[in-house]
Amino acid sequence: MTLFLGVGIAGIVLLVLSLVFDGVLEGLFGGGGVLDGLFDGLLSLPVIAGFVSMLGFSAAIVLGTTRLGTGPAVVTGVAAGLGAGWLTWKFSRMLMRDQTVATPRGDDLVGTAGTVVTAIPASGYGEVLLRLGGQPVKYAAKSAQPVEYGAEIWVERTLSASSVSVRLVER
Repeated sequence: MTLFLGVGIAGIVLLVLSLVFDGVLEGLFGGGGVLDGLFDGLLSLPVIAGFVSMLGFSAAIVLGTTRLGTGPAVVTGVAAGLGAGWLTWKFSRMLMRDQTVATPRGDDLVGTAGTVVTAIPASGYGEVLLRLGGQPVKYAAKSAQPVEYGAEIWVERTLSASSVSVRLVER
């Protein structure tokens, strides 16, 4: 039973190391090798660690709670390890395929309405508050004519990643 507990603990240690050192350990154990990409992550360290730890702990539980012996304990451990490895592989594939929405760009601001939070002098800079993706964002703003604090504006074009050209909204 001690051997199986050691195998289970070794699997947990391998899992922690694979999470802490991410791709470093995978590079040491065959990165760029013949099998690289062949199994689509089936031989990744988290999958192997899940298999090894579940094999060890399941076999230790069967050995400690029943009188079946080492053979059935190993068979149960291998079955549980295969299940844990498969679940780890499916979960990691699901996480890797998770995509976020595109990051908004400056051109996404064109046509956005906002409010002046720092008055804009003629041909000078002030600040405007815009809503981008439902979030308030403050940008430097430039206008051909002076725009007072609190005025509603319309973004005509982007000048840079952090500043916009605005036009006063007609009332």
